[in-house]
Amino acid sequence: MAKHRICSVSVASVYPHYVAKAEKKGRTKTEVDEIVRWLTGHSRETLDEQLATDVSFEDFFAHAPRMNPARSQITGTICGVRVETIEEPTMREIRYLDKLIDGLAKGKADGEDPPAVAGLPLSLPGGRSLDEAVEIV
Repeated sequence: MAKHRICSVSVASVYPHYVAKAEKKGRTKTEVDEIVRWLTGHSRETLDEQLATDVSFEDFFAHAPRMNPARSQITGTICGVRVETIEEPTMREIRYLDKLIDGLAKGKADGEDPPAVAGLPLSLPGGRSLDEAVEIV
C-alpha cells in the first residue's frame, strides 16, 4: 500500500496552520505545543529543533522521544474517517494530532477543556507536569 503524500510533508510547513487554527478560536501557540509535546514526548527544545528542520511527518513520529500510550484513547472522526480505524501508522498519528488540534480549537479560551482533549492525561499522576515527564524520559 502506497503511503499518503502527507507522510512526506514537513511538519514545519503544517505547524503554522495548526497554530493559526487554534489562535483563530482564542487558543495559543503554547497550547498547541503542549498537545504536540504530550503526543510525542518532545521537550520544548527538541520540538523547536524539529520545527527548525524539514523533518517529514513520517520521521517526526517515527523518531519521537516517546509516543504517548494514551493516544490510543483518541476516538472520533476527522476528515470523515474514524481515527481508531486508520491502519497506516503514520497516517493514524497525523490524524491523532489533527483530532487533538481540532479539539483545542473547539474549546474555549477561558480554560475549558476542549472536547477531544478532555479525559486525556495531559499531566502525569502525582501532579508532575508535562515538562517534568519529558525530562525524565
